[in-house]
Amino acid sequence: MRKLPILLAGLAAALPAFAQTLGEALEQAWARHPQASAVSAREDEARARAELAGGITPGPAALSLSSLNDRLNRNRGKQEWEAEMAVPLWLPGQRTAREAEAESALAEVAARSKALRLQLAGEVREAWWAVAAARNASSLAKRRAATARALESDVQRRYKAGDLARIDANLAQGERLAAEAEAIETEAVLLAAEQAWRNLTGTAAPAVLAEEGAAVAREPDENHPQLAAAAAAARTARSRLRVAEETRRDAPELAVRVVRERGDFSEPYANTVGVKLTIPFSSGPRVRQENAAARAETIQADAEWALARHKLQLDVEKVRLDLAAAERQLAMARARHALAADNLGLAEKAFSLGESDLTTLLRVRAGAFEAEAFLNRQQVARAAVQSRLKQVLGVMP
Repeated sequence: MRKLPILLAGLAAALPAFAQTLGEALEQAWARHPQASAVSAREDEARARAELAGGITPGPAALSLSSLNDRLNRNRGKQEWEAEMAVPLWLPGQRTAREAEAESALAEVAARSKALRLQLAGEVREAWWAVAAARNASSLAKRRAATARALESDVQRRYKAGDLARIDANLAQGERLAAEAEAIETEAVLLAAEQAWRNLTGTAAPAVLAEEGAAVAREPDENHPQLAAAAAAARTARSRLRVAEETRRDAPELAVRVVRERGDFSEPYANTVGVKLTIPFSSGPRVRQENAAARAETIQADAEWALARHKLQLDVEKVRLDLAAAERQLAMARARHALAADNLGLAEKAFSLGESDLTTLLRVRAGAFEAEAFLNRQQVARAAVQSRLKQVLGVMP
């Protein structure tokens, strides 16, 4: 028994903590996301590209060694050794263009990481409110089943006492069976929603699913993660176009040659040093092909950025209209719920006094449960639309 608190503490430390807020849930989902684990590797790739672009040469040097002798035919001692060190050279303007491309690529990786995080935040928000809606429906169905069982018990007692007819007992039993079937169905929906949440975050859903609150009334700007990612992709495409325009031919090579040779056994070795410059010719069709491909990529990236901007504005307008509609529906749902609760109280009192039949009570009770279910759905829907508005505005949880 002394070790029990220690074991429980160790178990609590080993298990992942439940997320209590949307921000914590996003962190847990981000830690499990497959693409998120590759962000650091992509950043390393972009940094390595920047280091390569900032180098003295566009590529590594190459060393070649060769030997020549006459052992297979004359064998008079002719021997020649040659070593050559070749280094590629930057073309005019190519190094600056590649440095700009590397910087754009590094900025694009960071921007795409933020956009991916925002996309994941949308999935977490949708799963959050799906669990909330399923919990409300399941709780209401369980209360309806419990009320139906209590009503059936009361009807059976009055039926056995001769106060009610057999048809009333059958109606009460049918109401109880229908309520229990609905409770089982809503429980299955809740389990599916909680399983989707666990797959997304790795932990169980929190006990309290709080609202995010109203979004700040503003328009999406250039700092929006989706727009920033599209703009970064367009800048990278333009940088690649500049690199293609500056790379009109393969890189020239500067080589230093050292030759050590002799004519026969009687001659001493002689050393010579030479310099070689290789300038490749430009290939017109290949240059046009690379420039056309880079230009097409630039045009497509600019078009995608403009389309993303336009689509985002439409999404913001639509979600704001949805929020206004949800506010109006929630107000009507509250009024409807108050009327239904008042009618239910009157119907239950009339049935207990024998002034109303069971059919009327069941109809009024069904209307009351439907009104309460509608109110719960509208409360969750309003909160979900508020989260969706923050999502389209680029606000992280």
